[in-house]
Amino acid sequence: MKRILESGQFANYRNQSRLDSASMEFSNVYKSYFGKTTVFISHRHDDLEDLSGLIGFLEQNYNVKAYIDSKDSSMPSVTSGATASKIKERIRQCNKFILLATDGAVESKWCNWELGYGDSQKFSSKDIAILPLKRKGYDDSSYKGNEYMQIYPYISFYEGNETYTTGGYVNRGYYVVTDDEKGVHNIIPLENWLKVD
Repeated sequence: MKRILESGQFANYRNQSRLDSASMEFSNVYKSYFGKTTVFISHRHDDLEDLSGLIGFLEQNYNVKAYIDSKDSSMPSVTSGATASKIKERIRQCNKFILLATDGAVESKWCNWELGYGDSQKFSSKDIAILPLKRKGYDDSSYKGNEYMQIYPYISFYEGNETYTTGGYVNRGYYVVTDDEKGVHNIIPLENWLKVD
């Protein structure tokens, strides 16, 4: 299991990303975008390469629509209280919330504020997850967001050689993992987590 993914994990998807068109028009409160699951991606603006890869990965493999605030033409040009109000509205409108949890994002006051608001809107419905992303070549212990993984569901990659407690093998792929108080990993395939009932 790759518990903490590595920067560049989704590099092959950068060219297929729709980063330039990752804005959505929210003229109403409907939570679907032409029948697709909508995902608010909280991120640090310095992480655009990893963000672009993540958007391409999600949109190509799971047919979702990613929302990022920096591509929303309705956002105020200068950060203000109106910006925060719009972001709160977008978090509520999107079906899912993912924090691209790089070391920089974990230290960002805006990402932490978005995560806190996302928690209040999405945690009880299990529609929030973090995607832990460490620096390339570093080990898991150097990752600054380890404590977040004790609180929030997180996205990890299973190699296909891990087993369930019942003895069967876990299929190779991405999963949303929730650790219980005994350290047991409860997993759901990312594909299933992204589906909206």
